[in-house]
Amino acid sequence: MELRVLQYFLAVAREQNITKAAEALHLSQPTLSTQLREMERELGKQLLIRGTKGSRKVTLTDEGMLLRKRAEEILRLVHKTEREISLSDSVIMGDVYIGTGETDALRYIARAAKELYTEYPGIRYHISSGNSGFVLEQLDKGLIDFGIVFGSVDNTKFNSLELPYKDTWGVLMLKSSPLAKKERITPADLWDKALIISQQSDNGDFLKWIGKEISELNITATYNLIFNASLMVEEGLGYAVGLDKIINTGGDSPLCFRPLYPERKDGMHIIWKKYHILTKPSEKFIRKISENISEADNMHT
Repeated sequence: MELRVLQYFLAVAREQNITKAAEALHLSQPTLSTQLREMERELGKQLLIRGTKGSRKVTLTDEGMLLRKRAEEILRLVHKTEREISLSDSVIMGDVYIGTGETDALRYIARAAKELYTEYPGIRYHISSGNSGFVLEQLDKGLIDFGIVFGSVDNTKFNSLELPYKDTWGVLMLKSSPLAKKERITPADLWDKALIISQQSDNGDFLKWIGKEISELNITATYNLIFNASLMVEEGLGYAVGLDKIINTGGDSPLCFRPLYPERKDGMHIIWKKYHILTKPSEKFIRKISENISEADNMHT
């Protein structure tokens, strides 16, 4: 399967019309149709459902949707590799790709990037946000160089540096909520409340803290990004369990944040794949992070 044909396929998936895709690609419609049918024949699967004579719309089969996802990943990785090779000379220029969840610890990463920028202004940073599952998947596929993850690390697969930072868990709520009068939130405070929890809160840590099974709680919604959860809180859907310092709760904000008690904090690591050859910009970046961590450790000893 040629990369060129994958690009053809993605153009058809985007346009949902072979004729329009052919025009965008500067190909004839018969040529493009032939290439697509040869791809289907090579894979032994139907990828496209062509419209009837009265409709030119093209839709993807299940196999076509899977190929679209994989083709996008493949072409992104090819583009990333081409840039790494073309910039692998003595000049430190290029891209650093970082995957992370929502955390105030990103400020630590940003400070290191800013310090490095003064010496190497040709380095650019690309931040992708998602949960830990997303970050690990992107690392496995080679689509990012580094990931920031909470909790323990699989040291058989990843190199890691522990960041000198811990995130505090608590509850995001309306300032007019009954629980807003409390300084800290206990498990019993939440047993009868409508809760909005992270999609990863069923991993055991949250359930261990609250002392209940998911089936015993009133879960009104789950979230991947806490900004979305904050909007649901504002609309009165419930109390959102999440991390501090991500959502603005000062000034005119209708929201406030109360920490959990017993206290729950998560440390975090920056990780990268073992045996993965880092680009020069990535080497400079992780070296700067390591230096800053050492300096922070020395200040506390």
